[in-house]
Amino acid sequence: MIARIGQTKFRCDQIGDQVCDRLGLGVIDMQIFISGSSGLIGSALGAAFTSAGHEVVPLVRKQGAAPGSVVWDPMADSMDAAMLEGVDAVVHLSGESLAEGRWTKSKKKRLWDSRVRSTNLLSKTLAQLRRRPRVMICASGIGIYGDRGDEILTEDSPAGAGFVADLCRAWEGASAPATAGGIRVVHMRLGIVLAHDGGALAKMMTPFRLGVGGVIGDGRQYVAWIALEDVVGAVMHLIERSQLAGAVNLVAPQEITNRQLTKMLGHVLHRPTLLAVPALAARIVFGEMAKELLLASARVTPRRLLDDGFVFAYPQLQAALEHAVS
Repeated sequence: MIARIGQTKFRCDQIGDQVCDRLGLGVIDMQIFISGSSGLIGSALGAAFTSAGHEVVPLVRKQGAAPGSVVWDPMADSMDAAMLEGVDAVVHLSGESLAEGRWTKSKKKRLWDSRVRSTNLLSKTLAQLRRRPRVMICASGIGIYGDRGDEILTEDSPAGAGFVADLCRAWEGASAPATAGGIRVVHMRLGIVLAHDGGALAKMMTPFRLGVGGVIGDGRQYVAWIALEDVVGAVMHLIERSQLAGAVNLVAPQEITNRQLTKMLGHVLHRPTLLAVPALAARIVFGEMAKELLLASARVTPRRLLDDGFVFAYPQLQAALEHAVS
């Protein structure tokens, strides 16, 4: 625990947790560092952690971007390790968006570096600390499974083929120094995050509200999804559950196809979904991204979360969409 007297903070293990309690000091349950703290998930996590009494410290790339933040530069392998001493948990969310722009050679390099290089720097830095964090929650993606049709995919399923699968495999592998340093590392393999203020759903809303949303390809490809509120709940669960390490699928338990998602979103918005985007047209417009993100099928199940007793707030798509668009 961390205690605060006025503006001065110190770890309770310096004087003992019981002493902190008896003195009635202003106790902060945990100090949590978040990279990618300004993004959709990072912002939601920061608010949730703060409300729960934790201290959130953003890892940012620009000086002065946020009060109390710590600056790092993954592309220059630059980071102030001293600022991480004694942190309780790290949530690593950095990474350039996969769904924006065609995957040119330079775009692929940025996608790779923003994930693999940043994770490697953070992992090495944490492993070298005298007082290391108990846990590092590192973002990953269900793209690691590749295009697998109707195959049911759990955390034990092998990685698939393709650029995104290779990227996710390297991304997760880059945390090896942290694991070797005795830090519990969790790779949260995220599905499509449903939220009103950002992410994939926000991009879908305009065409669907205009009545021009529709099935992509034949619509039979499985789409793994999760409500933003359940991402937040799952991350908090993963921090607390010391027995969970390695890959954890962050997807809702309800399996749906692209056609089902399309019809349900149209139903919730009271809009028709008669138009369709042929697979060929998607490939022409979006190139390789269409093949790996829009047309690929991943029937992913959250086996480890369910086995560990995690309760989803939004296990069904209709309720999740109704909440997100309200």
